[in-house]
Amino acid sequence: MKITFLGTGTSQGVPLIACDCTICASNNIRDKRLRSSILVQVDDQNIVIDSGPDFRQQMLRTGIKHLDALVFTHAHKDHIAGMDDIRGFNFAMKKPIDVYCTSKVVDHMKREFHYIFEEIKYPGIPEVDIHLIQNDQNFFVGKTEIQPIEVKHLNMKVLGFRFDKFVYITDANFISDKEKEKIKGCEVLVLNALRIETHLSHFSLQEAIALVNEIKPKRAFFTHISHQLGLHDEIEKDLPPNIRLAYDGLEIEV
Repeated sequence: MKITFLGTGTSQGVPLIACDCTICASNNIRDKRLRSSILVQVDDQNIVIDSGPDFRQQMLRTGIKHLDALVFTHAHKDHIAGMDDIRGFNFAMKKPIDVYCTSKVVDHMKREFHYIFEEIKYPGIPEVDIHLIQNDQNFFVGKTEIQPIEVKHLNMKVLGFRFDKFVYITDANFISDKEKEKIKGCEVLVLNALRIETHLSHFSLQEAIALVNEIKPKRAFFTHISHQLGLHDEIEKDLPPNIRLAYDGLEIEV
């Protein structure tokens, strides 16, 4: 299984518009972060988790020619805004794209992208096949089994996902003991770490480190990073050896 980090930034990305802080002014490519998303390549399939505002740019950068599934964690704008750009895959593949999400995400998409769901469709709009998922039921994309993990983003329910020994969690600040059991035994854990200071709806750096120490994966990578975390190289040098900051374009094998 190959994982590509398409984006590792928070909702505004890094650098922020009109910000001249040290991080936003950095020339280090690893301090340039598009909105968070990953590409999972397994069983000859391309599976993307979340299509934020940078989805088009991210897909062009990967060069992939087919998309087997788009899986959503939740319906915040920085995770669904790029849905319209699946049209390119529709045209290339001549078929609808399989979309896996909860009924709440569908409700949001029907408001944001109402034209996709209208009975009389304008030619050339995105075409999707919706597959509803729930937090307590595994589902399959082709031969690939995926286990949902329910986390809390303040009061909002968000889904993380486990692919065999790989777990991806973003936009979380609380995980129940029951859901932690789904994570234990993984080899690679991806977790959000927004900034140094505590935040009402995201794990801080120290909270994310504490959770990694509790779960004990072989490797962990932090994502959904804001400019308030600090410079990539400065933060990473002080992390434990098994924890790294993810960056856009990072590829790992699991």
